[in-house]
Order: sequence, then structure tokens, then C-alpha cells
Amino acid sequence: MLQGKDHSSVSSHRAIAELRAADDSPATDSSTLASRLRYLIEAGADRLPLPGQGNTLSRWRALADVASLDLGLVKLFEGHTDSLAILAEHDAAWLASGASSWGMWAAEPPFAKVRVSPRGDEGELPAGQDATGIEVRLDGVKAWCSGAPMLSHALLTAWDDDQQQRLVAISLDQPGVTVTNEGWQAVGMAATASVDVHFEAAIGQLVGPCNGYLDRPGFWQGGAGIAACWFGGARRLGEVLEERGERGGDGHLLAHLGAVDVLLGAASSVLREAAEWIDTYPREDAWHVAQRARSMLDTVASDVLGHCSRALGAGAYCRNAAFARMAADLPVFIRQNHAERDLEALGRYLAERRSRIQTLRGHGAWSL
Repeated sequence: MLQGKDHSSVSSHRAIAELRAADDSPATDSSTLASRLRYLIEAGADRLPLPGQGNTLSRWRALADVASLDLGLVKLFEGHTDSLAILAEHDAAWLASGASSWGMWAAEPPFAKVRVSPRGDEGELPAGQDATGIEVRLDGVKAWCSGAPMLSHALLTAWDDDQQQRLVAISLDQPGVTVTNEGWQAVGMAATASVDVHFEAAIGQLVGPCNGYLDRPGFWQGGAGIAACWFGGARRLGEVLEERGERGGDGHLLAHLGAVDVLLGAASSVLREAAEWIDTYPREDAWHVAQRARSMLDTVASDVLGHCSRALGAGAYCRNAAFARMAADLPVFIRQNHAERDLEALGRYLAERRSRIQTLRGHGAWSL
């Protein structure tokens, strides 16, 4: 159950439940997605507990609940709530006023970069925390900007002349910002409109110091929260299989249902422990905890989809709109994880420092 003392999470739970009661099918178009996101923001459902402040699990439960309704919606909702958390972490919450909607655009493919420079003849960009709020100029292309046609603002990473990464807040309603319809061909997550955005002499405001996006405890705390979104999507697929099993099923269907129970049960335990670790060590680097949770949910989500597909057959894809949309969206969403590359990094980390890894029950990666 949600913690009763956490009123923001209770409000989020209620708003999400009302949204699902109105229509429990994932959106198939951007306009419906935008309407749902606006509803959640106006209902105050976006005012989630900040990570690392004692209620991280409540935050993740809200993300999982949104994901169980609509993976496209949670992609935008998570980006919006992550932006609010980042602004708070940099003492810049004042930049997000009213019912604004935010994206967090940090993809850095080699073919698309944004340059940040002083506005006008204002000299060099300040490097420290006191840079927050200073107006800057943005030029270039940002790829995979989820929700770009639907949002009012964004936080994005850009590069200064010294090749230092900077975090910039920007209003999207200005002449220097052009939202294209280019850069997204996947059927899955198509409603998120994760397109290329062009900047030409656009004006934004710095947030935090140089490299302030990556060099903060909240970076991997937020990265672990993505796993809760994948969990919510996998859980929705499992619920379809569970409902079918309640109406009666043969041994094969029930075996698949049992496998899904094992997978989701294990995943929920990993997420609960990760949230507890983050709340216990809020200023520590959560890289290992986040990578373990993300890799776990990458595997679990893929396996749950496989079990549900084999148990339910083509009928679920052809006649169940929610299942079909989730089945298309989830494989695309979990590729935000880097599969064997992340597992290799985990293995190297473990080999180098296993005995020194801090867990909730002492040192050692596999403490019980």
C-alpha cells in the first residue's frame, strides 16, 4: 500500500486511478497522450516525493502505476517529474512555475549536438553553481526529444566551447526552437513523438555548474526509477495473463502464469531494496544499485512478454488493444538499457571492488 503520511503520493495514486477508470487503454496518438499528461499535472500528481528523501519507493510506485496504464505516458511523466527533481536538486525549482510541462533531453548521439554559448557579448559562461539562471544561447540539433510537440519546457544537455557539458532550461515556445517530425521510425512508443529538435539562437537558462547533470547523486537515483517504469509495463502484461488464467486455462497457460509470478515477484524485491538503499545512502553514488535494477528489469520485462505471448497466442495481439500496445512499446522502451554493455560494466565493477560494495546489510555485493 502507499504510505498514508505521503500525501503527494496518495494524490498521485488517486489521479492515476481516475485516469485509468476513464480509459484503461494506452494512447495511440500524441494528442491523447498530451491530454493525459496535462490531466496528471493539473491534478498535482506530478508532485512526487523527491528521490533519496525517505519516500523513494512511493515515487517509484507512482511511476509504475502510470506505466501500467500507458508506457508512452510514463515516458513523458517520468521525464517531467525527473526534471522537477533535477531543478530541486540544483536549488532551481523556481524555474518550473505554474502548470508547465517539462522534458528531460540528455541523449548525446554523435550525429546530433547542441552548443551553448553566452548570450550576446556577455563573455565566458560561469562554471559554478551560481551560473543557475544566467541566460545563454543554444544552437544545434537535439535527438530523441520525447514529447517535444506537447511540452512547454525542457531541460537539455549542451556543450560549451571548452567541451564541458552544461544543463540548460528552455521554453519551447520561442522562434529559435523548431520541433521537427524527424528522427523516430519505431512503431513502439510512437505516440511520444521522440523527434529531433533544432535550435537556432534559442534562449535558455543555465542550471547548475559544469557537468551538473551527471555529477550529482540524483542522476543514478533517477536512472533506477526508469526500472520502475519497465516494471509497470511488464506488470500490465502479466495482469492480462492473470485475468485469462482466472477464467480457466490449461497446464501450459498456468505454467507461464507461474513463471510470470516468479519474475515479477523477484523484480519487485529488487526495486524495493534499491529504493531502500537510496533512502539510506542519499548522498552516495547509486550506480551499482541502479544498474542492477535496470538490468534485472530489462531481463524480467523481456521474459514476461515472452511468457505472456506464448501463453495467450496471437489473439491477445489482435483483439486486446492494451496488450498489443504494451507489447509494441515495452521492447522499445527497455532498449534505453544497454544490455550486455551494462552487464559487462557491472561485472567489471564487481570484479574490482566486490568486498567493498556497501549494501543495506554490510559490505559485500551478495549479502543476505
